[in-house]
Amino acid sequence: MKLKTKNLLTLAELTPKEFVQLIDYSIILKKELKRNVNKPVLKNKTLTMIFQKPSTRTRVSFETGMYQLGGHAINLSSNDMQLSRGESIEDTARTLSRFTDCIMARVYDHNLLEKLSEYASIPVINGLSNSFHPCQILADFMTIKEKKKNFKGLKIAWIGDGNNVCNSMIYGCALSGVKISIATPKGFEPDKTVIHESKKFIDINLTTDPVNAIKNADVVVTDTYSSIHNIDSKRINKFLPKYQINQTLMNNAQSDAIFMHCLPAKRESEVTSSVIDGPQSVVWDEAENRLHTQKALLASLIRA
Repeated sequence: MKLKTKNLLTLAELTPKEFVQLIDYSIILKKELKRNVNKPVLKNKTLTMIFQKPSTRTRVSFETGMYQLGGHAINLSSNDMQLSRGESIEDTARTLSRFTDCIMARVYDHNLLEKLSEYASIPVINGLSNSFHPCQILADFMTIKEKKKNFKGLKIAWIGDGNNVCNSMIYGCALSGVKISIATPKGFEPDKTVIHESKKFIDINLTTDPVNAIKNADVVVTDTYSSIHNIDSKRINKFLPKYQINQTLMNNAQSDAIFMHCLPAKRESEVTSSVIDGPQSVVWDEAENRLHTQKALLASLIRA
């Protein structure tokens, strides 16, 4: 498939039809891989991967995905590039565009991605920024479709911090027509612009009560309360114990509700081991699906 957009920075670049098509394409690619069918649709194509932040799932899924599609990936930290010595992001974007076919960047400041995409002549993918994590949500909705078969009538409960993943989850709900209920402490709500834009398409319930948010939910989602690389105890204490996903809280969701987490998880903090390792958890399928959705995204952007 081909996408109308050149880049994927927030999911807002996609139409509802494209969003669903990407999910369906990802499912096809997963089935083909299980049958040992790999079509080299990106033969002789190269992906530049820029990492300001550490990564397991993002790096491995993109690098493996490019290999399986017949292409190649180059991994660069900031220290590997002239960026660390003062070269502008504009000139970096222009240079990489002459060598490679796509840029995936995992960064702190979302504005850096916007500058990259403005000056690059090749597609730019947001591998994570402080504002959004669109690639994670593609994998999440692929997992939801696999488990629930379709999106119609579903309700997602987001419990915890209204962070970058939550912002992208809201956009995903707007594109798929899924209702979402979000429980956060005061001051930790998701981005107001994202809420305003998405309320045009779906019902969004914002609350400080996790029991209210999770009631009758089909999908329950959470994330860490602070960066797993930089634990902020004072921040975490604003969430615990009220917003922890434990079995008592899960019992308020539908009996067949699934639990999701983008990982890495801080066990016994935002979620108990009994839930993340329990029968309702689909976090490992969710993690695997990063590979298949990255492949679908790469094939759809690079060939466009």
